[in-house]
Amino acid sequence: MAALLTSTSLSHCELCPRRCGADRSGGQRGVCGAGASLKIARVALHFWEEPPISGERGSGTVFFSACPLKCVYCQNHEISTGGFGLEVPAERLVEIMLELQDQGAHNINLVTATHYAHLLPRAVKQARERGLSIPIVYNTSGYERVEAVEELAQIVDVWLVDFKYADAALGRALSHVPDYPAVAEGALAAMCASVERSGGELVDDTGLMKRGLIVRHLVLPGHVDDSCRVLDRIWGVAGDVPISVMNQYTPNAAMRAAGGELSRPVNEAEYEYVLDHADDLGFTRMFWQEGGAVDESFTPPFDTTGVLYTATQL
Repeated sequence: MAALLTSTSLSHCELCPRRCGADRSGGQRGVCGAGASLKIARVALHFWEEPPISGERGSGTVFFSACPLKCVYCQNHEISTGGFGLEVPAERLVEIMLELQDQGAHNINLVTATHYAHLLPRAVKQARERGLSIPIVYNTSGYERVEAVEELAQIVDVWLVDFKYADAALGRALSHVPDYPAVAEGALAAMCASVERSGGELVDDTGLMKRGLIVRHLVLPGHVDDSCRVLDRIWGVAGDVPISVMNQYTPNAAMRAAGGELSRPVNEAEYEYVLDHADDLGFTRMFWQEGGAVDESFTPPFDTTGVLYTATQL
């Protein structure tokens, strides 16, 4: 079978599990919203990831525009569905990674790069040849093709992956994909296998993850039973992996206007219920958020910081 990512044609795009077949090279946009050109919304050090990722100096994040999912509650809607960002040549990504390393980043954190994954093997290879020495973090919604994960395993050191839903109907209602749980399970299994093939998890003396996997789950108000089933699925596929159980759900304007459970934050009882279930399952490496997470800005300003060359670089 032909390699998925190393094909240079976007004339019938099948990069993500939607396999929408859009002729991106001919001017169409995929269901994700991406066209032929690389589009990036922000490049900067980010300090709000899990401690093994952010460390003290920050994670070098590259926020890509567009997204294969259509989550109705998305906090990054300006870039996921709003089209915000700047189009840049693919070669610019190489420079961006090197610039982030020069700024002291602990790693390169590629945020929602699924629809641009075909560009990553070459970009990382070129950056490595030019001196990039820090790990590559692939920060994903979990909605990935197994074939893509297996190819990306050649360049990815750390998988920072969401597992959003255990109920396919909930995935259809909230993210407009028909098969989220099955796809996420397959992708997670492939990620686990890639870490094992590479020698297993590696964390340095300072606690920074150099190789491995962290599985994230955002608890949604009114859906704690599904959250517990998500944890069941993670345990069934990956065992006692590091997990990050988040309570930072913040209703966006659309959710506030619609009313219902998703118009409010997660309450303390709901969050504790999910954390207790994680303990009962046997997870021993768990990140959680203190009360008040909703009041803090876990979403950076999407203002094209760092995307273009600076005056001194031109």
